[in-house]
Order: sequence, then structure tokens, then C-alpha cells
Amino acid sequence: MATLPPIANNPDIRLLGRMLGDVIRAYGGEALFKRIEYIRATSVDRHRGVAGADAIDPGLDRLTLNETLDFVRGFMLFSMLANLAEDRQGIAREEGADVEHALAKLGEHGIDKAKVLALMDGALIVPVLTAHPTEVRRKSMIDHRNRIAELMAMKDRGLDETEDGDSIEEALLRQVALLWQTRVLRRERLFVADEVETALSYLRDVFLPAIPALYAKWDRALGQRCPGFLRAGSWIGGDRDGNPYVTAESLERALARAAETALIHYMDGVHALGAELSISTEIVAVNGDVARLAEASGDNAASRADEPYRRALSGIYARLAATHRELVGKPAPRPGALAGEPYPGPAELRDDLAGIARGLTRSGEGALATGGALGRLIRAVEVFGFHLATLDLRQNSAVHERVVAELLKAARVEDDYAALDEDARVALLRRELASPRPLASPYASYSEETAGELAIVHAAAAAHARYGRQCITQYVISMAQSVSDLLEVHLMLKEAGLWLPGDPPQAHIMVVPLFETVADLEAGADIMRDYLALPEIAAVATARGHQEVMIGYSDSNKDGGYLTSTWQLSRGSAALAPVFEAAGVGMQLFHGRGGSVGRGGGSSFSAIQAQPPGTVQGRIRITEQGEVIAAKYGTRASAMANLEAVTSATLLASLEPERLSADDAARFTAAMDELSTTAFKAYRDLVYGTDGFRQFFRQMTPIAEISGLKIGSRPASRKKSDAIEDLRAIPWVFSWAQARVMLPGWYGVGAAFEAFGDKGLLREMASAWPFFSAMLANMEMVLAKSDMGIAARYAQLVEDDGARETIFGRIKDGWQATHDGLLTITRQTRLLEKSPVLETSIRLRTPYIEPLNLLQIELLKRHRAGEDDPRIGEGILLSINAIATALRNSG
Repeated sequence: MATLPPIANNPDIRLLGRMLGDVIRAYGGEALFKRIEYIRATSVDRHRGVAGADAIDPGLDRLTLNETLDFVRGFMLFSMLANLAEDRQGIAREEGADVEHALAKLGEHGIDKAKVLALMDGALIVPVLTAHPTEVRRKSMIDHRNRIAELMAMKDRGLDETEDGDSIEEALLRQVALLWQTRVLRRERLFVADEVETALSYLRDVFLPAIPALYAKWDRALGQRCPGFLRAGSWIGGDRDGNPYVTAESLERALARAAETALIHYMDGVHALGAELSISTEIVAVNGDVARLAEASGDNAASRADEPYRRALSGIYARLAATHRELVGKPAPRPGALAGEPYPGPAELRDDLAGIARGLTRSGEGALATGGALGRLIRAVEVFGFHLATLDLRQNSAVHERVVAELLKAARVEDDYAALDEDARVALLRRELASPRPLASPYASYSEETAGELAIVHAAAAAHARYGRQCITQYVISMAQSVSDLLEVHLMLKEAGLWLPGDPPQAHIMVVPLFETVADLEAGADIMRDYLALPEIAAVATARGHQEVMIGYSDSNKDGGYLTSTWQLSRGSAALAPVFEAAGVGMQLFHGRGGSVGRGGGSSFSAIQAQPPGTVQGRIRITEQGEVIAAKYGTRASAMANLEAVTSATLLASLEPERLSADDAARFTAAMDELSTTAFKAYRDLVYGTDGFRQFFRQMTPIAEISGLKIGSRPASRKKSDAIEDLRAIPWVFSWAQARVMLPGWYGVGAAFEAFGDKGLLREMASAWPFFSAMLANMEMVLAKSDMGIAARYAQLVEDDGARETIFGRIKDGWQATHDGLLTITRQTRLLEKSPVLETSIRLRTPYIEPLNLLQIELLKRHRAGEDDPRIGEGILLSINAIATALRNSG
């Protein structure tokens, strides 16, 4: 066995860990502190290979139930603080993942800033926040964590006190104490409104200030003002797939709260500018723009008679307050004394602010006009408008089929739409799309499902009229498998005037297919070829300039395993490119990634650069969900780093020359096809072809107990079934992570490696092909976080001895084959040998995860044996929370 290097502890971890220990001693007592410290020290010694440590009794079995709860909370908080310390030290920040480095790298290839600006002019980069339930921590815990980050940043600047005069050391200790005394678990299941508010907190506190600051940085790097291509998106309040609680009312609430958040931000910004721009006409002449705004403001206060900028801003503020009342339906928090007309849209607000900037430029105050608070405010209005974040609609294709069938039957157009074949469906839908006649009638009665879906499209149309078309631009179809699946949504949108027949027709919302299973990914190119060949669709896509396709990482992984999913996503993307080129329409891919590698997680910077040539085209949207949102966007600094990483990777993937020759690409593709075929068979044989696997999975992992976490508003399964096919990908991946197996992130790959004869070719692929190297790097991280020794303890929970021995034996052998094959290909003696920072990070927290796993196993045994002490159930949920926190990207 290779000798492991010593772990160099992060100084922030030492500081925060010491404070946590002091808090536990102060609030839990010396006896609890000593018991937790003993367990911690013995576990650390054992993992560091200290002589004789394996023989030491860790003392877990002597913990009372109350002490168990405190112990689990303590270890969870240490992991939470360790994550924070690593983020602060730039552990998650990747070398070269910024626009300045991207510009330099492109310059080496002869691609100048003019070409970069030309790409940016038609570019679109959107992180899309979703409410997928993988964030186990309460918002209160995250808020305390973020306050600690702010205090540590003050400490970095050499400050001893906060702005309020508090000692930073004492303030840090108080925040750690508050964490210790804050309830970890949610008592009630989240509602959609709760999820909306959580997302708004990130958009308000992080995205609104961070994105304009990034643009200011990029303007300096480019030497001129760059186009506004980076924006924010959300699914929360519009994603109805499998969530019966998302309704027209929740959609309207989400949109209104977003508008309110944006408008209050602008009002605060204008108010602050009014305090700052004290420029007097007794000293400086003003131009016509400012004079006009000042005169129109209605601000006749004698004290500001010579201060036209303040008067102009008073008028802008009054108009914003009126806009708030009109759009939100209630007065602004600080409505002001002046009356004003509501702004018709954000463009008119921007024009007024730009008039202020022009005035400052002409009066010699160019620094005030081109940057600073005014420049950031203008940029914010351009990016966020009155809608804040573009909200997607999403629903399952099976729902659309039922709704359209009911509408057609009630309108006496077609009695049995479901019985029609695909050609007949397409022909019928096209005829209806060309007709100005609506299908729905106020005199007909519809099912609750159909009425609900019609209410959604009408709410979307009303939102367009109220907030502008940027508030909703996409309608995503889950499980899209045919052209008729897309046309059905157009027909529903037509009922609300969001599809207008004509020559040419108009589509005010783009319909986006989501290809998520392996079979769907394989069929995607043919579906889009047929769809874009329809004259009415070609017309609206050409007018728009681009068409989006979403590709799903989660279900394709659950369907076919890690290697096949990753490869089919790449192949499916590559197959789409020539289809779009032939149609003369730009391609925009929407990547439905999760936090875990089994759901497309890992480095976005590497993943985007590993996309097939010609598939990025400067336009990309990526889902951000669950624990990833807090990790990436918990603070302004981390948000700016991650947003810049995605932006720089998009520039490189769009403009950098292809790295592989045609011959290498052909050889590597053939090798991946062979690997994928073998891996797919191995994965399907285990998960879907092995008798008793479903029961094995449900008994070995805490899948049943995870449902008690109350971390989302939608059910864990699509149907009332225990079949793996019906289980959502999130609990599937989350459960395997808890048991330290991480099966969705590697199973089947070992069989593929063993069966592939040319190991030299695999080594060549790992060194020369970004796709393959990124795939291996993500899998290597998963293997390093898994632990077959701990997993074997979870396997003891399985009641059937024969199934346990057979199935877990296959899993263990598969892990070893994957592990050995990866080391052979990457020429390493141990996992993460070439990634010392990540290796240190994982090794640092591993001693803190093992005791949590052992306690969870014991609690699961007692719970399943029928013990009804509520502390047992609470301990299980706390341990799930703690293990997820320590593993980080496990959801």
C-alpha cells in the first residue's frame, strides 16, 4: 500500500475547530466535550495510521441517545466549518478559471478581443436555480455559516473589530455558539413558497450585487463595455413535473416576489445615489437629459433647487415606487413623498439612468458615469429587468398528452387522440396550430388536471403583459420522446395567446425538449431534425435565432450507469450540432446537472470545456440545485468565482480550436462506444436484472428514512411504487452516498476497463481528450469518497443472507475493478495522487464521517427493529444531514 503524505491542516479549520470545541464545552459540559474529543481523536489516529490505533475502542457504543444527538451535531458542524474554511482558501477555485486567463489563452491561438466580443454579443449564460431536494441544511444554518465567512473576510483584512465595534474573535465565537444552539432539522415539509423565498435570498443578496461587479471587471479586461450575456434563471414556482403543489397561484407568487425584490434593489440603489450625487449647478453646468429629468421629477424642495441630479433621482425613485405598486400590488417599503408614473418597462428606467450617466460624462465627471454605483445599477437593470430571473415552466409530456386529448375531445375535434399514431398526431396538431380558433370553451367542464394546466399558460400570458416577456421564455418538456410532445405544448400555449398563428406564426415562449433517458438521448437528433423541418417551427426558430434542447444527467445515469450516461450525453450533443447547422438555427444546450457526479456534478469549468466541438456556441444554461446553490453562491466571493469559471469555460469551449485530430477523434470515439456497451450491460444486469436487488437497495441504504428529512416540496417517487424505475434520481443517488457506496458514480466502469484490451489507448485518451479526463477525474473523486469497509456494515442491514452476499459481493468486486483500472489508466499508485488538494480535503474529513456512518447503522437497526424512542428517528435524520454535509456533493 502506498504511503500517504501527511495532512497539512488549514489554519482556518484549526481556528474554527477550536472555537467549536470551546462552544461544546461551554454549552454541553466538560463530560460531553471529552467524550466527543475522544471519539474524534481515536478516529483521526486510526485513519492516519497511528500504531495501535485500530485496537482502541472508539467508545461509540457508550453514548447515550442524548449524547448521540449532540455528537452527530458536533461532527456535522465541524464538517460545515471545514467546508467553509476550504472554500475561503480557494479549494474550489480552479486554476485559470477566469475571463482574463481565457482571453490570454485565446490570444495564443490568434483569437483577439474583437472576436470574443462578437461571440459575447450573441451569447447567453444562465445558471438556473431549482428546488431539487438535495440541500439538507436549514436556511438558518446557512445564514450563520455565511456570517462566519463575512467575519473571516474582515479578519483577513487585518481588522480586529466589526463596523459595530464588536471584537471579530468574539463575534465568530458567538456565531459558532448560535450554530450549536440552532435546530438542524426542519419540523415541517417545505412548501413551494418557502423554496421561492430561499431562492430569492440568493438572488437578492448574492446575484444582484455579484453579476454587475463581474461585468465591471470584464469591461476592464476587454477595454470596453461588454454585452450582457450572463443572466439568472429559476425553476422554482414553475417546475410542475411531479410536484402537484406548483400551481398557477404559486407561479404568480414567484413572479411577483421576484419583481418586488428587483424593484426594491433598484430603489435602494437610486436612494443611495441621491445621497451621493450632491452636484450643484452653482459649480457645474448640467446637460439637457439631467435638466429634463429634474424638471419632470416634481421635486421642488428649495434645499435641492441647485442639485439637479438629486431632483432627477427623486423623480426616478417616485416612478419606481409607482411601478412597485402596479406590479407587486402594494406600496413600496419606502414609497417616498413624490408622485410618479409607473415605468412601462425596464428599458425606460435604464434610459433615465443612462441620462444621468451622460450628464456626468459631459460635466467632466466621467468616473462617476462609467463605473461605480451608477454603472452597476445600470448593468443590474439591463440584466435583471423587472423580472429578476427568467422563470422556466416544466411539465411531463404524459400530462400534456392527457390535457390535449381532453381539449380535442371536448371541442369535438378528435375523440381519441391517444389512439392516433405519431404521424396522425403531428398532422392534427399542425392543423390546430394554424387555426386561430381556441379549443377551450368557458361552457365546457374539464378535469382538475386540464384546468390546472390551462391556468398555468394563462398565468404565463398575464405575466408577459405585466413583467415583460423575459420573465418566462422557456417551457421544458420532461420525458420528451417525439415531435408531437413538442407540438402539444405549442397547442396549449396557443390557448393563452402565447402561440399566434399566421404567416409567419409567432411563439412568445420557446418549447424545450428534455431528453433524459439513454434511449431519448439517442433519439434526440432525429426528433429535432423532424421538428425543425416543420415550416411553422422553422419560421419561429429562425426568427428567434436559436432553439434550446435540454439534456438530463440524472435519469440517464439511473437508466444506464455513469459511463454510458456521460458518453450518451456527449454523443447526443454532438449529433444535434449538424441538425441545427443544416436548419440554419443556433443551438443552445441546457444541461440538467445535479450536485453529485451520478447526476452530472463535478467541475463545471472542466465539464463545459469537455463538451463536443461545436456544441456550446456561446450559449449555455445549467441547473444549479440543492446543496450546490449554497456551496457555489453562498457568498458574493464564491458566486463571482463560480460564475466567472462558467463564463471563461464557455468562451474557451466556443472559440478554442479543436484539440483532437480527426484520426484521434475516430479512435477515441470507437473506444468509448466499446466501453459504454460493456459498462451499460454490467450496470443493467445488476440494477435491473438481478433478483432481489430492489429489496437489497431499500434495506442496505436509508432510502426510506431520507423521506423524513422534509427537504423539498415534491415526492421522492413519480408514482406510488417501490420500483427503481419510478424512483427519482435524487433519492437514488443520495441513498447510495449515505451508505458510502456511491454506486451511481462508478458501477459498470470497472467491467468496461477489464474487458477493454488496449490499456495504452485508454492512457492516451486520458492525457489527450478533455472529455475522458474529466470523466475519470469526477469518478476518481467518487471512488475516494466511497468506502467498501463501511458499505459492508450497511450490507449487514439486508435480511436475506444470500442476496446480501451475492449482490454486495458483485458491488465490492466492481468497485475494486474500477479502482484498479483507473489507477492503471492514470498511472497513479493511489486515488487522487495527482490531485493533492482534493486528496487532503477528503482525507481531512474522512475520520469525521466514519463514526457518523457507524452510529447511523446502529440507529437504523434499532429503528427497523421497532424501537419507538423519538430520539432514534431524530438521530437518523441528523446523521443523514451530517454525512451529506461532510461529503458535500452527495445529492
